[in-house]
Amino acid sequence: MSRATMRAAVLCLLAWLPMVAAAAGSGYDVERYADAGEAVRFVQHEWARVHYRSPEDERQAALEALAEHARAVADRFEGRADVLVWEAICISTYAGSLEGLSQFQAIGLVQEARDRLLEAEAIDPEALNGSVYTSLGSLYYQVPGWPLGFGDADQARAYLKKALAINPDGIDPNYFYGDFLREEGDYAAAEKALTKALRAPQRPDRPVADAGRREEVRAALARVRERLAKR
Repeated sequence: MSRATMRAAVLCLLAWLPMVAAAAGSGYDVERYADAGEAVRFVQHEWARVHYRSPEDERQAALEALAEHARAVADRFEGRADVLVWEAICISTYAGSLEGLSQFQAIGLVQEARDRLLEAEAIDPEALNGSVYTSLGSLYYQVPGWPLGFGDADQARAYLKKALAINPDGIDPNYFYGDFLREEGDYAAAEKALTKALRAPQRPDRPVADAGRREEVRAALARVRERLAKR
């Protein structure tokens, strides 16, 4: 076994063990779902509740438990792009909550999330209205680059543009593209994308997610406009 392969195996093990422990007390039951669609809807709503509404001191543990549940859902409903996308979203959101030395574990988690998204792309690249590409793009600009991670601005741009080609008016692809442009220092283009995200149509079945995302859009837009005002 090469040193790189051994390191990847260790990272995967570190990522897996705490999730197993969290699942024991989560109260989630993967057998409750009649079909994959019901499972995806539950995970969507639970992710929004945990990510945007749970108390800060409880959020990381709740995200960890939800990530493990999403894994179990993916094991039960194999070969479903929408299930894989939400598994990746839950895992990467949990990874984003880790700090300090736990960030080494986070790198293993986001690598796993990327791999799930690539599996989903191979099954159905337009699943969930382009969420495969929105999620891949967001990972590629937020994850550190080599040697720690796989982050790559060119890849991020390409994936986010694919997402916008599928869902040009959606809040998520416009938000992540705008936030990516903000990080790249293209503030004028970022303002345009974020303004479009703020005007995106409401999703009647995802009110909590929409409300939380709009807060993130407003915060990013405020930072962009502050930069533009200094020019």
